[in-house]
Amino acid sequence: MNLKGKNIVVTGAASGIGAETARLLSAEGATVIGVDRNPPAPGLVARHIAADLGEPGSIAIAAREIGNGIDALCNIAGLPPTRGRVPVLRVNFLGLRELTEALIPQMNDGAAIVNLASLAGLGWPDAIPAIKSMLALRDFDTVEALCDTHGIDDARSYFFSKEVLIAWTLQQRWTWRERGIRMNCVSPGPVDTPILGDFLQTLGARAEEDMRVMDRPGRPTDIAPLVAFLCSDDSRWLRGTNIACDGGMHSHVLANLYGLS
Repeated sequence: MNLKGKNIVVTGAASGIGAETARLLSAEGATVIGVDRNPPAPGLVARHIAADLGEPGSIAIAAREIGNGIDALCNIAGLPPTRGRVPVLRVNFLGLRELTEALIPQMNDGAAIVNLASLAGLGWPDAIPAIKSMLALRDFDTVEALCDTHGIDDARSYFFSKEVLIAWTLQQRWTWRERGIRMNCVSPGPVDTPILGDFLQTLGARAEEDMRVMDRPGRPTDIAPLVAFLCSDDSRWLRGTNIACDGGMHSHVLANLYGLS
């Protein structure tokens, strides 16, 4: 995995998986531009750009500040369900897509885009009508109306944001193929980060059951190497793929669903 000399943008670089990804990419020789509302730890990134990924104006400013010559974009920033359905969907999908599309013209040919999805998005095939509505939405101010139409409350919003993200990644499998730009996503299970408690609080009994089945929660150090690999030229034949990185939970759910457990 050779990342030396690559310019890589990491959103959510101030904490959790984003911070560990920034650390690993830097250690592998990449120049990391961190995009986060909060400043990353000193020395973690080469450059920090403050941005609110729930606000289109802030995203546009950040894209201009990032500049050209991007070799990879890691979309890792996200909000937990305790933050409420509108902020969650604005940041976890609309803002992510807005920043990605703004940066496409600034990317080098052969660049990689890595979206951090989640095991929570596993049920995306059962939510197609709502997903299509979200994919068609461009106005950040109409998120609440869409939620009302499709019955998306605060607790469901995180799951839905990741379902939409997985579906969008699949859609983009060949969008920029003529330039060699590829998009993939990674779906972690529960990861021990500062927002793990928010998920346990919101999901209640379901989260407790998942934690009993798993040998342990994931760690940022479990996820970051996969994100880094997807930024490298070694992953150039992976396109539109969602990779589970969850200690076997995705396989466990599927095995139970299809009577293979």
